[in-house]
Amino acid sequence: MMFTGLVEGLGSVLRLETESAGIKIVVSPPESLLADESTATRCGDSVAINGCCLTVVSIDENTWAFQAGRETLSKTNLGRLAAGDLVNLERSLPANGRLGGHFVQGHVDGIGKVDMIEREGEWVTMGFQVPTSIAQLLVPKGSVSVDGVSLTIVNAESTRFTVALIPHTLSATTLGCRTIGQMVNIETDILGKYVRQFLAIAP
Repeated sequence: MMFTGLVEGLGSVLRLETESAGIKIVVSPPESLLADESTATRCGDSVAINGCCLTVVSIDENTWAFQAGRETLSKTNLGRLAAGDLVNLERSLPANGRLGGHFVQGHVDGIGKVDMIEREGEWVTMGFQVPTSIAQLLVPKGSVSVDGVSLTIVNAESTRFTVALIPHTLSATTLGCRTIGQMVNIETDILGKYVRQFLAIAP
């Protein structure tokens, strides 16, 4: 499955149910994702929640349910969700869909922490602390997914990076309500991963 990092809408977490090997997350999607019968979401479909690809395991009239196992909970911020939290939702990219953003797999590399929020009018520059293993894959003007949002990196340092957020991104995604110290899901550009792997095994 593939995503673009262009969030389709904000969902609201209704409840979390503990299961033997993880949790069930029940989400109320926005009306815009429920209204179009031609692209209706069905059981078995892939949906990115805060950038993490999950499978829809059940649907009723106004909710989607997903299951997240221990590995997913350890590598993402989904285990920190609570009822009432907003989450970014993006359905997988159809074969004939328009590609904006960048190729996002929905495979979260790790968690970052918001360490800076600088406002300039309606714009925001936001900074994130990340593990060195993630920072090594980031380059200025390169792409990164933060909570499933496709963003362009402004500055990349040894353990952090910054992005510039336009008013639309702030209003249409959870980044507009993030505060200092909160955790976010980070997925680096797949091209960087392949290059690092190639260099690691090259003679």
